[in-house]
Amino acid sequence: MADLFAWLISFFLVIAIIGIILYQLMSLADLEYDYINPYDSASRINKAVLPEFVAEGVLCLLHLITGHWVMFLLCLPYAYYNITLYTRRQHFVDVTEIFNQLSWEKKVRLCKLGYLVILVAMTIFWMIWTIVDE
Repeated sequence: MADLFAWLISFFLVIAIIGIILYQLMSLADLEYDYINPYDSASRINKAVLPEFVAEGVLCLLHLITGHWVMFLLCLPYAYYNITLYTRRQHFVDVTEIFNQLSWEKKVRLCKLGYLVILVAMTIFWMIWTIVDE
């Protein structure tokens, strides 16, 4: 039962991270179509960056503690990328450069979204596997 509970927590964490990424993508799309000014867009995105990093770290740590090694190894590159961005101080969007980096920022978030869709599919698979196994 504890294993199923761990998979449920993992599922909700991945869904929360997907929601954060989608929020950032919507802010970038609003900026691209000139519905919002660069300062507000950068402010919205920067407020969502640290919760995304923390949720991914908690997800990676959860898989490590519960002994789900395959999922831990799948979460590790994303966590490493986030740690690298944070240590280089490149995790925030710059207000003055947001228009120049708009297409790159959208590509990065779309890649993250694709990666997270794979993670959510794997999480659902392992959750169902745990239910059937018990």
